[in-house]
Amino acid sequence: METKPVTLSVIKADVGSLVGHVQAHPDMLTVVKEHLARATEDQLLADYHVANVGDDIELIMTHYRGSDSEKIHGLAWDAFMAAAEVARRLKLYAAGQDLLSDAFSGNVKGMGPGVAEITFNERPSEPVVVFMADKTDPGAWNLPLYKMFADPFTTIGLVIDPKMHDGFIFEVHDLVEHKKVTFSLPEELYDLLVFIGSPGRYCIKRVYSKKNGELAAATSTQRLNQIAGRYVGKDDPVCIVRCQNGLPAVGEVLEAFAEPHLVAGWMRGSHYGPLLPVAEADSRPTRFDGPARVVALGFQLCNGRLVGPVDFFADKGFDRAREKALELADYLRRLGPFEPHRLALDHLEYTTLPLVAEKLKGRFQPIE
Repeated sequence: METKPVTLSVIKADVGSLVGHVQAHPDMLTVVKEHLARATEDQLLADYHVANVGDDIELIMTHYRGSDSEKIHGLAWDAFMAAAEVARRLKLYAAGQDLLSDAFSGNVKGMGPGVAEITFNERPSEPVVVFMADKTDPGAWNLPLYKMFADPFTTIGLVIDPKMHDGFIFEVHDLVEHKKVTFSLPEELYDLLVFIGSPGRYCIKRVYSKKNGELAAATSTQRLNQIAGRYVGKDDPVCIVRCQNGLPAVGEVLEAFAEPHLVAGWMRGSHYGPLLPVAEADSRPTRFDGPARVVALGFQLCNGRLVGPVDFFADKGFDRAREKALELADYLRRLGPFEPHRLALDHLEYTTLPLVAEKLKGRFQPIE
């Protein structure tokens, strides 16, 4: 049995979409799978799975090269570049959108693609859930992760499981000042909420078990707009959550999405709307480029191999959540260009709105 720590890397990018911002073309997925299959044959990867959520391609990979591996990130970059070339050949929309450079420089962080990685020693049973969202930003994970790891009304294990009773450590990133801070829960719960309640700026990056220091969850926090200095599409984040045996049970992790919450994104990345939990086959956002979707794929890791996936949100148990999300979508759409459907002005700095404001600034006169 493999004894080295295994790394689960989830790297995503939007490199082109078939008819608007809806889905990746099958030929793009084929070329990506070919790249990853060759890497598995060459033993660069232990295993892989390619997912397609909305207009994003997600590479779910296991390997033994650790987080931030230049070879793994380079493999992902080459696969995305090949898919972007297919998109350009087919004249698909936004071909190469998330690839903000022409050359790979050792790591995809800061180059457009989103990255979530966890390196750990496999337990006797190692269930993981990979969450993938489209038409929203990294702050979308704040409330669900809080529910999974801090809310006993969602995760009863916090109360009755001795392995979880000590709580968890939350690592939070300030995406504006590029700083990070950690909070020890439950004793610093209120301090944590001061920050993560503003998901446009503060995002949960990692969650650790206080019992044994195990890394339990990791997210992508790359912000395309801040990297590019202009609006180039939503960040469409990914998140990895390990489950069971001192961590939240799979059902507790999924329960965090049973009540749809509002996230930033939707049309032109400029609106609030509900996060809709759906099966991968239903992750094609067409109504006003939304509502934002989240897909949950479950895997059992076995000596680096990805056994699965289980498409969790295909469960009819989430039908009520979908109904409620669509009711929220109807209500918010009736508000049109008015807040709180449209984002506040300070969150629209990377859209075309500043250009309009600049054109009109000379027409504003002092009030007598």
